[in-house]
Amino acid sequence: MTAPPPASQPRSRSHHRPAVLVVGAGPTGLTAAHLLGSRGVRVLLVERNATTSDAAKAISLDDESLRTLQSAGLDEAVYPIIVPGTGTRYFGIDGRPLVHARGTGDQRYGHPFKNSFAQPDLERVLCEQLRCLPDVDVRFDTRLTNLSHHSDRVRVTLRSGGEDGPVEELDVAYVLGCDGGRSTVRDLLSIPMQGRSFPDVWLVVDTLGDGHDQRYGMHHGDPERPVVIVPGQDGRCRYEFRLKPGECEAGSPPPFELVRQLLLPYREITPEQVERAVAYSFHALLADRLRDGRCFLLGDAAHMMPPFAGQGLNSGVRDAANLCWKIEEVLAGRAGDALLDTYDTERRPHARAVIDLSVRLGRIVMTTSSPRARLRDLLVRTAMRTPPGRRYLTEMRYRPDTRVRSGAVVRLDSPHQSLVGRPLPQPRVLRAPRHEVTRLDDALGRGWSLLGIGVTEADWATATARPGLPDATHVDVCLDDRAPQDHAGRTGIADADGRLDALFARLAGHFVLVRPDRLVAAVFTPGRAGRAAAELRRATGDTGDDTSAEPVAVSTRLDPQVQPHIQGVRR
Repeated sequence: MTAPPPASQPRSRSHHRPAVLVVGAGPTGLTAAHLLGSRGVRVLLVERNATTSDAAKAISLDDESLRTLQSAGLDEAVYPIIVPGTGTRYFGIDGRPLVHARGTGDQRYGHPFKNSFAQPDLERVLCEQLRCLPDVDVRFDTRLTNLSHHSDRVRVTLRSGGEDGPVEELDVAYVLGCDGGRSTVRDLLSIPMQGRSFPDVWLVVDTLGDGHDQRYGMHHGDPERPVVIVPGQDGRCRYEFRLKPGECEAGSPPPFELVRQLLLPYREITPEQVERAVAYSFHALLADRLRDGRCFLLGDAAHMMPPFAGQGLNSGVRDAANLCWKIEEVLAGRAGDALLDTYDTERRPHARAVIDLSVRLGRIVMTTSSPRARLRDLLVRTAMRTPPGRRYLTEMRYRPDTRVRSGAVVRLDSPHQSLVGRPLPQPRVLRAPRHEVTRLDDALGRGWSLLGIGVTEADWATATARPGLPDATHVDVCLDDRAPQDHAGRTGIADADGRLDALFARLAGHFVLVRPDRLVAAVFTPGRAGRAAAELRRATGDTGDDTSAEPVAVSTRLDPQVQPHIQGVRR
């Protein structure tokens, strides 16, 4: 008799054929499976290991990642396993606080800025929630062993169990490589990674029964022994120590006595209270390409970075958020293949910038040079005495600009384009007809959305007179403290906390087109809707035969090989 799968694993549902193969059931792969499956795309998720991970690797989930999980209906399931955080506090060479980097503090994207968690808990929750998605099939102890490209599909070979396990071949429309730094997908595609590895060795210790109750991470910049401390939930706490030559080699099991001695200034510990201890070095690498035909690389398979910016896992979630809606659009026949090229165009610059930031932070914050550490402390304390310097440091304005400058975005000649290519903030809003308070994304729906900012019925008629803009949820944004009202086919919203009016105060009479990943695609007046639609089509390489300001709607038919795999897409 076959034993039932562990509680952390959904049961396999092999009665349907997948459109997308997701390789790797880490946080990035699980997020991608949710984003696709919750939109009605049939997904097969395979993982070489027998269960989800029991190693607490990533420990920081930011507000953008929580917003992505919200879009898949997962935020309520995830909140119980996180500690809603307040950023990172940095300490100088003398042990005194330098700065508390906590962002703007206003939950700009609708969630706490930086949140600690245990990766095994996150993977367990995400995996359990896949049970709610009938279009997602999950298979553990299953490896991808080969793939071959065809013009209309990818043929993949899967092996279940050990080396003598059964082999299966199947055709899928797309393959998502979310299988980590030692990616099989990347190896099979012969995609090299460029960058460098660092000789520095760090000891990471995840502990239990810890007394730290801070809701922020702590970076102690003592050049004699740089240390990172990140308190977690239920007495968990992570410590990271810069090791000195000869203390332990990367990849070697650290002796408990070394662990105990390093933790002694902070706590006493027994072997049973060490959940995980590993010595490792860092990499700063980016794949040469993120797309190869019908295959894509996401997460650590696409990029690896030092942990000092806390963006490794979050970059993988951004990859999934950027790519999955585009795959859905193409599979559903609402966009052409060129839209998928914008994944690399849009994600590569930001991934490179985050890698570079992570390297710089490590050199500055975790330096082992006393002169450099003293200069760092002097410069930070001096900057903190000025309002611009204080804002720069406490609001983390040194982080890379996430703005997308080329891809599936359009900038028209207008003074009101600052939102384009940026994530739309998520304030609380009043939603018609009952004026309940809700988050903006919950009023926008799952797909594209078109927000009319204080516009009239005539403006709506002008903007929608001809086809060309993506099929979108239409939303009336009421300004000047007026009550929202629903109109035929449109949702009405109004300001609930002062932030919606502040966001759109200068855009009265404009339309804001928002992508499914909540990036602003275009801002335009009613009379320029046709031009915005035409430019958006050009930006994604889908111009058809039209080169004028007014586009012609084109529908891409689904490939006959792929058509049977796709259910009706849900909004």
